[in-house]
Amino acid sequence: MMRSMQPDAETIAALEPLIPPMRRYARALLREPEDADDLVQDVLERALARWQQHRRAASLRAWLFAILHNLAIDRLRQRKRRGRPEPIETVEDARLATPPEQASGIEQGDIMALVASLPEDQRVVLLLIGVEDLTYAEAAAVLDVPLGTVMSRLSRARERLRQMMETGEPAVPRPDLGPDLRIVR
Repeated sequence: MMRSMQPDAETIAALEPLIPPMRRYARALLREPEDADDLVQDVLERALARWQQHRRAASLRAWLFAILHNLAIDRLRQRKRRGRPEPIETVEDARLATPPEQASGIEQGDIMALVASLPEDQRVVLLLIGVEDLTYAEAAAVLDVPLGTVMSRLSRARERLRQMMETGEPAVPRPDLGPDLRIVR
């Protein structure tokens, strides 16, 4: 039986300022506000249950984001396997309609749609560094990848975003060559 831990004032003071950035990142990953809030709650519960482990981590923020990222990946895999059941009567008519076929330019507010169209490995690096303001080293720790991998993924993500913004259409993704292979031009 697990005892519930009551956090002290120092623990609360350390965690509280990190909740809004974690919610933002969770919402960007899951794209569902309720699911994102549940995820942050689970991260906080896990962090409190394993509070002694954070002392071994380089930074509390990176440790929490690593927990969040890993739990989010688990949930996304679970969602992919199970799907998201929805009663048809609760689905908005706009979601059931077919969008128009004509070409349209990208509006200023659609940048998150472009970010969402990036491959997952590039999207998460861009969100961690560009939105959540983690350092390259912290992002590498969160994702458990080498620093060079973070830098190359970020570079590819920025280039792909630039292409999509210039053309108004999603860039054609490169074939998946695996983690250690690169296209040489």
